[in-house]
Amino acid sequence: MARHWRAGAAGLTVLGLALTGCVGAKVGDTAAGAKNADGSCGTFNLAVNPWVGYQADAAVVAYVAQHDLGCKVTKKNLKEEIAWQGFGTGEVDAVLENWGHDDLKKKYITDQKTAVSAGQTGNKGVIGWWVPPWLAKAHPDITDWRNLNKYAANFRTSESGGKGQLLDGDPSYVTNDAALVTNLKLNYKVVYAGSETALIQAYRNAEKNKQWLIGYFYEPQWFMTEVPLVKVDLPAYTPGCDADAAKIACDYPVYGLDKIVSARFARSGSPAYQLVKNFHWTNEDQNLVAKYIAVNKMSDEAAAKKWVDANRDKVEAWLK
Repeated sequence: MARHWRAGAAGLTVLGLALTGCVGAKVGDTAAGAKNADGSCGTFNLAVNPWVGYQADAAVVAYVAQHDLGCKVTKKNLKEEIAWQGFGTGEVDAVLENWGHDDLKKKYITDQKTAVSAGQTGNKGVIGWWVPPWLAKAHPDITDWRNLNKYAANFRTSESGGKGQLLDGDPSYVTNDAALVTNLKLNYKVVYAGSETALIQAYRNAEKNKQWLIGYFYEPQWFMTEVPLVKVDLPAYTPGCDADAAKIACDYPVYGLDKIVSARFARSGSPAYQLVKNFHWTNEDQNLVAKYIAVNKMSDEAAAKKWVDANRDKVEAWLK
């Protein structure tokens, strides 16, 4: 996400072994950024990170690339660190939604020079700790982190070892939560739900059944329109307060989400690069497409077509 995501140990997997192509991608497929001799689009290799907001980005960009530019789009389901490795190998052209990742920018943009920034998506990313609405209404002071230890016993689960449970999502997501629990001296243990879907279901159940739940969540996220989670106020973020990962004791920053592309793709002359560079929309746009996919169970293609047909003016601006 979330977003929103510091790569975990799984991120060290070799790229070529980690590819799971949505349309049959294989290692050794046409090199990233390939352009046909006549200047048409050719092959466009698009990374898809594991949260539905990103899936919405990719659905729309892929749809426009295919239908307006005639590109052969290959989607590759990859966690973040793995996707960035693909810039240097020629297996990935673009990452459409980057949540900060100054460490990866230094490695791949500054040091290796295999990647470049392609500008902002227009989305604003917010990560934090959230509780279901019923809980915030019943205990209004719970939204102040200084009161969390008072309620720790209510959040205990079989997995939290006698402490309160702080539920995180996919282990690959950017999270400072373990450090925050330690440095804020909170009697909690981070437990991973395992996926965005599992995290959403946990919040849905907590609201429906009036269960105690506090966890990691983020915006943009379509689920907020179904269950308007309430954010817990952590110590305010100030520039540099997160410089030392082990000592973080402040809230997450608001992320201006951006796009990262391979350097060779940026130089390729492919019209797909201009599309990625010009791609820009709002949190509301993304949430709508994500809801089509997650709630209405539409295919990526159908969800993208519905949004594109209703927002042709925005698409035309991306194609200029």
